[in-house]
Amino acid sequence: MNVDTLDATIVRFFTDSPRGSVLEASRVLGVARATVQSRLDRMTEAGVISSWVPRPDPAKFGFPVVAFCSLTINQDLGHGAVAEALAPIPELIEVHTVSGSSDLMARIAARSNPDLQRVLDAMIATRTVLRASSVIVLNTHFQGRTLKLLEAAAARQSE
Repeated sequence: MNVDTLDATIVRFFTDSPRGSVLEASRVLGVARATVQSRLDRMTEAGVISSWVPRPDPAKFGFPVVAFCSLTINQDLGHGAVAEALAPIPELIEVHTVSGSSDLMARIAARSNPDLQRVLDAMIATRTVLRASSVIVLNTHFQGRTLKLLEAAAARQSE
């Protein structure tokens, strides 16, 4: 779907003011309420806006350790079966099939380094993961930066 600068401006408004209303957005942005609503609907239906739910911060409720793990899996089972086996582990925030030397990449939240070891052990205990290699995040400079990408796409569309 092509997005323009007004689409990006609307998304920016709701990113900066997630509890804002469509009416408030229309007033602040100087466009009709129906325009804001129809563009939100269009972007939501096209999947440009994938979610309207809060994003809890694991560090704020007791999970300050973040690690990325590359996983080597039992190839005979297939990626879907491995993901299904890993899904019950709540500390696994994301799991992606990747190219390269590993099969899956996972993002994990843990209470401490020993707790991270417990999570790694839980993944291995599923017998779907043969090897896990982790790196611990020391500092996050930015994440979830899709808004900047949307704004860049909109700017290119306007050229």
